[in-house]
Amino acid sequence: ITGGEGVKCVMDGVGGDTTETSLACLARRGIFVSFGNASGPVPPFPVLRLTPKSAFVTRPKLGDYIATREELERRCEEVFGWLGEGRLKVKVDRVFELEEAKEGHEYMESGRTRG
Repeated sequence: ITGGEGVKCVMDGVGGDTTETSLACLARRGIFVSFGNASGPVPPFPVLRLTPKSAFVTRPKLGDYIATREELERRCEEVFGWLGEGRLKVKVDRVFELEEAKEGHEYMESGRTRG
């Protein structure tokens, strides 16, 4: 896909099971954005591991991006604006009725979700 160059950014919401692949597929000066632990926490690794590619790692959390009511409203306007303009598309692969909440949770926990 990248002609062997790697990707500029990996957005990893899975965590433990995908950390190695995420780091390996980074391009030179790529950034690994770890934001989830769906398969368990990201294992610790030495910072020197980033040296061969001059890579970056970050672990953002939502609270730091919506620290004030003003910031929350501004970011909501931005995201909902993208949705309205069609610049951001959301894929929902399954919908569960409230009575199917147990099945919905099992589906999410199984790791089969897409989108």
